[in-house]
Amino acid sequence: MGKTKRPSPRKLARKLAMIRKQLGLSQNEMLRKLGLEQDYDRSTISGYERGEREPPLPVLLKYARLAGVSTDILIDDKLRLPKG
Repeated sequence: MGKTKRPSPRKLARKLAMIRKQLGLSQNEMLRKLGLEQDYDRSTISGYERGEREPPLPVLLKYARLAGVSTDILIDDKLRLPKG
């Protein structure tokens, strides 16, 4: 494995916020919907949506399933979320 940091998707944070808003959920409600309330708090969701943190792959999968999309749509900056 190389020592260089892999590039992060630039639009991921915006897409995660859009998913939550399309579902009509608060950050706390999103945490519960993702089944993460035991391990994380609202600041985790906030960090994802501001681009300060990048969710681990299992969390990205949960977001994708909630939104009914492929994880490709979340991580590929060239793909857009469907209008919900």
